Amino acid sequence: MTRIEPIPVTLITEPGHLVALDGETALLRLPANSGHGHADGEQCIACAMRTDVRALLFDMLEGAKQGLRPEFSKVVVDASAVADTAQVIAALQGKLPAQALRDHTVARLFYLAGAA
Repeated sequence: MTRIEPIPVTLITEPGHLVALDGETALLRLPANSGHGHADGEQCIACAMRTDVRALLFDMLEGAKQGLRPEFSKVVVDASAVADTAQVIAALQGKLPAQALRDHTVARLFYLAGAA
């Protein structure tokens, strides 16, 4: 069995901040909301799923394992449109309760390398 190296995650929290991407880096953009009838910053089930960074990272990992997307060794998460980036940071640091087994996988395989 091969050991998977932990994957560093760089978090962008400020609009307009640029980070260089290479062939080994995956980009994940978190939207502010879906625009389906509530103000920015308010949460609903649909928006919560679209901005759940742990679920999205797990989906990216599974997609790479299944050959549905290119493999990656680094991730840049653009959370500049998210109203409460502290929640994203807490999720990446393992400070939020796990909602599913996928959250444990993400906690083991991804780590917050920095925020910009």
